Amino acid sequence: MYVIALCALGATVIIVERFLFFRLLAKHQKEFLPRLQHLLKSGQFEQAEELCRASEVPLARLAGAALEQRNLDEGVIKEAVLNAANRQVPRVERYISALGTIANISTLLGLLGTVSGNIRAFGVLAASGAMGNPSLLAGAIAEALITTAAGLIVSIPATVFYNYFVSRANSSIIDLESTVGDLVLLVLSHREET
Repeated sequence: MYVIALCALGATVIIVERFLFFRLLAKHQKEFLPRLQHLLKSGQFEQAEELCRASEVPLARLAGAALEQRNLDEGVIKEAVLNAANRQVPRVERYISALGTIANISTLLGLLGTVSGNIRAFGVLAASGAMGNPSLLAGAIAEALITTAAGLIVSIPATVFYNYFVSRANSSIIDLESTVGDLVLLVLSHREET
């Protein structure tokens, strides 16, 4: 039960942290993107680079990589953006696999408690004859049921949130890729005009 309680605590911390991360990510990118697009459309590339350096959102890192290479070939720009994306993806996916592990382990720990409770129940039956002591037998069965329930109580929400965060991370990564693709085209089109 102590290990299941630690799993519950770990899952809670991860869930809260990821909720805050994705909420702040959406908010900051929503504020960052219009400012960056305005600077790019007006050809103010140095100011756009400065804006990217000042921001902590993953989109800023990708756009900054594109802007640093803006005077080179389109292939080089795309490669720089891809490298920057590869560095940002772990940040978006942080702790999600740990949450999935907690969801799986909690179920298994509950099952382990069930097995140990049943072993105790059969030990009570073996030690005291066919009927056994009902109160000892009930305690062993209660141990089995409580640990199973505790494992499931931790595992079910952890699994739900794990799937939610995987979906949210994938969606964020796809949004990053498409937005940066649009920004690269914007940089290239305005570079050719100047």
